[in-house]
Amino acid sequence: MSIPSRPSAPVTTRAARFASRAEGALKRYRVMAWITGVMLLLLCVEMLLRYGVGMSEERLGVFTLVPFVHGWIYVVYLATVLDLWSVMRWRWSRLITLVLAGVVPVLSFVVERRVHAEGEARLAAVRDAATDPAPVGGTLDPATDRATGGDGRPTTLGA
Repeated sequence: MSIPSRPSAPVTTRAARFASRAEGALKRYRVMAWITGVMLLLLCVEMLLRYGVGMSEERLGVFTLVPFVHGWIYVVYLATVLDLWSVMRWRWSRLITLVLAGVVPVLSFVVERRVHAEGEARLAAVRDAATDPAPVGGTLDPATDRATGGDGRPTTLGA
């Protein structure tokens, strides 16, 4: 005997569009936060070797390119931050935090983890709300696995 699956209502266009944009923005942000964090750590190593140890440019070799590469990667990171911030419609303080996370060593990893968890939770809530077959004020009858109105009678979705 198989347990009947819960019928799912079609996802609303607005919710689906938001979920798609938010999911893409979250993935792009996550990748760029990691790349920016790694490049920032490499920049710290380069600065330590150059100014702390006094290593010459000839001995630094490929490390002389790190500041240039980090600068351009940070510009791309800022674009992904603005995209995520505008899609998720967060407060200004969140934007400032995300921008600063790309400048302070190791902070990008910490902020990325928190932002990703919060973004995934919000996406899950939007998806659940968009596909919930029970109408407002109603419940899901466990015996029939059908939505019922507040009076207990079966209802049709969207009616």
